[in-house]
Amino acid sequence: MLARAITLVESKRADHQKAARRLVQDLLPLTGKALRVGITGAPGVGKSTTIDTLGTLLTGQGHKVAVLAVDPSSVRSGGSILGDKTRMARLAGDADAFIRPSPAAGTLGGVAAKTRETMLICEAAGYDVILVETVGIGQSETSVADMTDFFLVLMLPGAGDELQGIKKGVVELADMIAINKADGDNIGRATAAAAEYRAALHILTPRSPSWTPPVITYSAMTSNGMTDLWGKVVEHRRKLDASGELAARRREQQVKWMWTMFEDRLRGRLASDSASKAKLSRIEAAVAEGTLSPTMAVEDIARALGM
Repeated sequence: MLARAITLVESKRADHQKAARRLVQDLLPLTGKALRVGITGAPGVGKSTTIDTLGTLLTGQGHKVAVLAVDPSSVRSGGSILGDKTRMARLAGDADAFIRPSPAAGTLGGVAAKTRETMLICEAAGYDVILVETVGIGQSETSVADMTDFFLVLMLPGAGDELQGIKKGVVELADMIAINKADGDNIGRATAAAAEYRAALHILTPRSPSWTPPVITYSAMTSNGMTDLWGKVVEHRRKLDASGELAARRREQQVKWMWTMFEDRLRGRLASDSASKAKLSRIEAAVAEGTLSPTMAVEDIARALGM
């Protein structure tokens, strides 16, 4: 039932979208109690292995864990592999866990278009920890910070110049940096990397006055440091709850979500109206040929919408 509800929300059919909006509205009183964690990092950093190990730890503590894994979509075909469950073998077979891969489908920010709605549906279904795994392909992985309570950035040790990992757009939003693969011969490199990241973070203003982002090392393969990692997430929740920042952050996120959906509806209206589509095609052709500037093209589109 949960999977079908998410499929309904992700559908592009107008009747499905109408039903999905009603469903989310009806479920709203049952949401808001879960701890929402966004997890990002470059490809190969071990996001899926981290989630598999962390999720198994949490279900062992009595939590119900929902994993929303965003899969990159092909620029050419538009398709996605959606194979995240194969990289989370233990969690995929856990009765207290739910894993839902979704295609990015051109959505920027490392998340799928309907990740927010999917989170609410999972919360209403009784999952008290929501882990959102981003695509992890660049510096645009910031949208997940606008829909979660805790933004976790994963890094690798010994991957060349450590400070190259300080991508300001991502790291200034991070609530914690965690250096993965701190095992075997890598322990020394991970410790050195953590020290460099701590020093670099001093030049950035923390997101919250109540929380200074820590830098920790851990190993997803051996589970070493995983309890400490989750302990920091819980401590962050407790501190922001006490200061009232968590409630304020969620209110702000709701408003941002509203405007994002409004912009999507505007684009949808342009795409679904045959007269608008014909006019858009002519405007696009004029811009491509260089006979109309993009600035004037936007004016023409706005007029078509009565703006």
